[in-house]
Amino acid sequence: MNPERGGRITSLLLGQEELLDQGIGVDDPGAGGFVEGGAWGWDEMVPNVDAALYPGPGPWAGVQLPDHGEAWRLPWTVLEASGDSATMECGGRVLPWALRRRIDLSDRAVRLEYTYRNQGEHPLYAYWCGHPLFRFEAGMEIGVEGGDHFAGLPAGTSAKRFMRRGSVDRVRLAWKSGTAIEVAWDPAVTPYIGIWVCNGDLGGYQQIAVEPATGGGDRPHLAVPPPLLDVGGELRWWLEIRDGRLPPLN
Repeated sequence: MNPERGGRITSLLLGQEELLDQGIGVDDPGAGGFVEGGAWGWDEMVPNVDAALYPGPGPWAGVQLPDHGEAWRLPWTVLEASGDSATMECGGRVLPWALRRRIDLSDRAVRLEYTYRNQGEHPLYAYWCGHPLFRFEAGMEIGVEGGDHFAGLPAGTSAKRFMRRGSVDRVRLAWKSGTAIEVAWDPAVTPYIGIWVCNGDLGGYQQIAVEPATGGGDRPHLAVPPPLLDVGGELRWWLEIRDGRLPPLN
């Protein structure tokens, strides 16, 4: 992990195989956009993904939210770290959010537990989107409706699809090597899910992202809004990466 670089998870191994895309040699958190800054590893998207205007309520209505949010470019504070767990936290500058993330490792899974807190003096939309960028290879297994289409995406193209709200709470990914994982998340708090695949588009990246979120539309969108937190309010949820080579967990 790299706390100074947006708390980015830079590597995730299953056996000796790297699961996360390692990028194309670009790493610049000061860049204007996420892709230009280096789209690789695992970041947390807060308080948005797509650049947009915050819809309100409160004094931030109409404030410009930057590309892929704030959290990926801000330093995180490490609160606790041991051999099998780590807790770190980050706070917003455009909007008064705070996100705490705890990571616990076991033989069968990586579990992440999140707490989002409204640190402002007005209600705040608690938008979060997980953004693990896994390695993509043509023909890999992508266990969602339309997964074959994604797996066969032509070279030099990219695509994203939003699944129906609450329709899935886990996705299996499997590579030709036999490595497989299950990405599972808390459907009660993060019922929205997007699948993003890039097969050589956007500068040559080859990656697949499974993106659970608290709200729809890649931003705080009033048609599919995330929870609106009162002053001092908190939201908690979890996400797991499980070893897909083994029988499923209960």
